[in-house]
Amino acid sequence: MIPMISSRLVFETGEVFHGFSPTWCQGVYFGEVVFNTGMVGYVETMTDPSYTGQILNFTYPLIGNYGVHESSTWESPKPHVHGVLISEVQDFHARSLGTQKFLDWCEFFKIPLVTGIDTRQVTKALRAKGVVSGAIVVGEEDPKAFFDINEMDLVGKVSIQTPQDIYGENYQPGCKTLVLIDCGMKENILRCLKKFPIKIRRVPYQYDFLEENFDAIFISNGPGDPAVCHRTISLVREVMQRNIPTFGICLGSQIMGLAVGASTYKLRFGHRSQNQPCLKIGTDRCFLTSQNHGYAIAEESLPEDWQVTYRNLNDATVQGIAHKNKPFASVQFHPESCPGPIDTYFLFDEWMEKIGVKS
Repeated sequence: MIPMISSRLVFETGEVFHGFSPTWCQGVYFGEVVFNTGMVGYVETMTDPSYTGQILNFTYPLIGNYGVHESSTWESPKPHVHGVLISEVQDFHARSLGTQKFLDWCEFFKIPLVTGIDTRQVTKALRAKGVVSGAIVVGEEDPKAFFDINEMDLVGKVSIQTPQDIYGENYQPGCKTLVLIDCGMKENILRCLKKFPIKIRRVPYQYDFLEENFDAIFISNGPGDPAVCHRTISLVREVMQRNIPTFGICLGSQIMGLAVGASTYKLRFGHRSQNQPCLKIGTDRCFLTSQNHGYAIAEESLPEDWQVTYRNLNDATVQGIAHKNKPFASVQFHPESCPGPIDTYFLFDEWMEKIGVKS
């Protein structure tokens, strides 16, 4: 095993949880402490840009046992978490697809971790208090100040810097053009969209594309408070005023809600797992979904010409919205999965058909 030294997790509210960290972890690492109840997919989870600014507590007790697979299946080129909390970490793996040890991977990217910590107790504290600012402390130094990540422009840290043109399968000149607003997009969203014969114009979250030629827009997931994305909200509002088809996922759904005059609010401890049950309104169908968000759309604030299309069966929060007559829709969960179930992959096909594209 890799040599370990004593470390601790400190909540802004005063609670302290003790554990051990690899010797290459030194100092104080800040972040908002959240928990994820997924049983697999730690690589995809940690490389999800939506975790920017967060210290992630894994409730599943064993992490690292199947190693780290090649980067072509990650959700971004690197991990974005500010730290991880693990009950038991493995320094070996038993999987033919594993190309690297989990601990070696964390060391390469300088991701601080605490193991041997009571992750169940951390989760219970977060369930009682809600998410809080915290710090991983390795050594004798004490955290002198905590910060609120929700006041930061986290999307600016993970959005691409310049536009990119990407072509889907069987693309031919004259096919539809989709503007993809990158707010910290998971790569599997792009993999799903590339299965269609379209041109994808992937743009930074504040990029003004309004004078370009395009047929529809797609707003990705991303980290932090959606209300911070003022420019993105303004761009999406202008697109919908032109009646251009629009679809959003996760943060993209919240941005759409704000663009039409609805409001958002911070959830007590968020939804971060791969088994969130969502009911499709008007049916008796329930889908298991992958989720990672800390904010939600306030249902009572939706304009009269908008409707809720999906609802979380655990807490009744809004999980999907759509305009009653126009081609605008979004979902709070992740139909592209990775990690998680693929129950709602069909949403990509449904929406593409609405803009005249078939796979």
